[in-house]
Amino acid sequence: RREEQAPHRTLLQLCFLSRRIFVLGIGFFTLCFLMTSLGGQFSAKRLGDSPFTIRTEVMGALESRGVLRRMSDMLEMLMKRMDILARLENSTDFHKGDEARFPLDRFQPAAGLMERIQAIAQNVSDIAVKVDQILRNSLLNGKVMEGRRDQCEVPRDPKYPDCAGKVEWMRARWTSDPCYAFFGVDGTECSFLIYLSEVEWFCPPLPWRNRTVAVPSPPPPPRAQAAFRRDLARLLELIGTGKESLSFMKKRIRHLGQQWLRAARRLEQKLAGRQRDQKHILIHIGFLTEESGDVFSPRVLKGGPLGEMVQWADILAALFMLGHSLRVTVSLKELQSHLGVPPGRGNCPLTSPLPFDLVYTDYHGLQQMKQHMGLSFKKYRCRVRVIDTFGTEPAYNHEEYATLRGFRTNWGYWNLQPTQFMTMFPHTPDNSFMGFVSEELNQTEKQLIKANKVSSMAVVYGKEASIWKGKEKFLAILNKYMEIHGTVYYETQRPPEVPAFVKNHGLLPQHEFQQLLRKAKLFIGFGFPYEGPAPLEAIANGCVFLQARFNPPHSSLNHEFFRGKPTSREVSSQHPYAEDFIGKPHVWTVDYNNSEEFEAAIKTIMRTQVDPYLPYEYTCEGMLERIHAYIQHQDFCTTPSLPLSPKTKSPAMQSPPSPLALSPNSTHLVWSPSAGWAPQAWPPVASLQVWLSEPQHTCTETCRRHGLVCEPTFFRFLNKEEVFLQLSVACDSTEYEMNHLYPAVAEAVRECYLQKEPLLFSCAGSNPKYRRLCPCRDFRQGQVALCRDCL
Repeated sequence: RREEQAPHRTLLQLCFLSRRIFVLGIGFFTLCFLMTSLGGQFSAKRLGDSPFTIRTEVMGALESRGVLRRMSDMLEMLMKRMDILARLENSTDFHKGDEARFPLDRFQPAAGLMERIQAIAQNVSDIAVKVDQILRNSLLNGKVMEGRRDQCEVPRDPKYPDCAGKVEWMRARWTSDPCYAFFGVDGTECSFLIYLSEVEWFCPPLPWRNRTVAVPSPPPPPRAQAAFRRDLARLLELIGTGKESLSFMKKRIRHLGQQWLRAARRLEQKLAGRQRDQKHILIHIGFLTEESGDVFSPRVLKGGPLGEMVQWADILAALFMLGHSLRVTVSLKELQSHLGVPPGRGNCPLTSPLPFDLVYTDYHGLQQMKQHMGLSFKKYRCRVRVIDTFGTEPAYNHEEYATLRGFRTNWGYWNLQPTQFMTMFPHTPDNSFMGFVSEELNQTEKQLIKANKVSSMAVVYGKEASIWKGKEKFLAILNKYMEIHGTVYYETQRPPEVPAFVKNHGLLPQHEFQQLLRKAKLFIGFGFPYEGPAPLEAIANGCVFLQARFNPPHSSLNHEFFRGKPTSREVSSQHPYAEDFIGKPHVWTVDYNNSEEFEAAIKTIMRTQVDPYLPYEYTCEGMLERIHAYIQHQDFCTTPSLPLSPKTKSPAMQSPPSPLALSPNSTHLVWSPSAGWAPQAWPPVASLQVWLSEPQHTCTETCRRHGLVCEPTFFRFLNKEEVFLQLSVACDSTEYEMNHLYPAVAEAVRECYLQKEPLLFSCAGSNPKYRRLCPCRDFRQGQVALCRDCL
């Protein structure tokens, strides 16, 4: 009997196992259906969908409800079949004698199974009702939204005068850049208006758009404080690898590491615990990107120019040692990632607010930022600092004025504040002086250098053979008195431009070149390269620098090298800073076309004893001091306003009494101690002196003649008619005009002119017709960029 029942028991066991698996399968199928079919019904968007459309294509309402009904019918049929299976179970003695092999607790009673299936069926029924309600509401809202999208009209709001024109442009050009689709533009009027009101700011917000009610935001957390760093290892990691130029900069930073650390400690003591907010700074070296050509990296090991890389290495070290948070990029892809540039061709704003307080870059990087930031460039350009070797004068910087007056070049017309441009030498007071550093020697090293100098040894400034071409005459005279050394790059054969009597060492590593300078008496330049760091390094190592005087001076008007550069500055020698700020006995500037003068200078130099000399502003401490002051005080995002011109003043408005007063000797104006007020200005107005230039003199020249520096930020305080009267200048008429020479007076006709455009205030420029009002200031000893009270 037991043997006959065995097949029946096996069949029943399989049935009960199957029903458990089947129930689990039903539950899993229900869950998957709800997630895939219903979940997608209510998602706002998926990748690539417009945020201005509602998805109704996943499943129609009737189809969704039909599927749920079929699920309910299946569950009813399941319950009927399970009822039959339960009756079959009760009619057998399945459990008798088999508890040992098949425990009862492994199988649930049929009644429990029925209850579970009924619960699932009820849940499906409830879900079907809720889905039906949601689908009705979704379709209704979709019709409303679709109607709104079809019915959008361009608002006529005088506060947004450009709205209609921008919508017209979007109709014709919205497909020209994928970034518009990224922000949800889909060709409808409403998508245009939403984009132009919420992403850009040319149109008013649409009233039917869901906008969260503005709630007062909590005050921002206190800024982290900058702390002077004690190690440069993290900076070397930030700079990265992969380019010879980066390797050069890292070697330089390592070489000067101890000097940076000592300088940071000294400045920290000088500031005496003063609080400094830590800035988030992006450094984008545009000329090293592949998109700009990167002509420098391949030439690092072949005698190419290194001045820009020297400066960038020192900028990185200074910013890092001051304790700021840095990001360094030398590729366009990295720049786009750090800025938050949306996909496309660069016509749209950034996807989020700019996460950097400051951006240091160059002209190549500036162009790349403008190309990829859209309208955000105009919004954030006040945070940019442009490293600019030769300087950018205001007349070239102002786009409209440069175009009208013939000052437009390939490098100007950015409409930045002129002091946002930062130069290698302090030759353009309209710009900020950034500089670089040279290695500073201690007293022991200086004495050792003096003891080992060879008075008959000269080193020529020029690593490229082309610089030596046509210089045989000078070299022959020099060879009569001194042994000549060169460091001209070559691969296999000696360059033919270098005479046989010259001992050419080839391209030397920096430390070997420095050892050569420590032995030499003379470092001689042949007129090129202009304004590089090598002459300062030579003077710091005890050499005398001999250079050519240019007559006439070189400029963009008469010399190919300067043509196209955004400056009219006249360069009187190969290194004007060495000529004007250092001078004899360290620097000799002579006419190379006069053989007698040239030869006499060599004889005198051989007899002259000089000590190694380095201006303070080119030491690590001097550069740290200068950059610290710029970061703490320069703010180009809140530009002060100009005084109202007479034409815009109402009769009831009276000008306040001038805060300027004649100096005791009545030659110039100063800020009056009795003025009773002083504006929040940097540099402080106590350092201001107002002088009237002679005809044909720039303000740069005028201030220098009085032992001062022209300070363009002070122009706004003297751009007033009463200032002319205080200096006893009679004005029969006064006009406000755009001209980079104003404020000025044409004395012959007694006409006075005031500046209409603040961006055109300029220390540069002169005209025999005008005497200019010039704002001058004092400066710290050895630190021309800062006034005495500027730190």
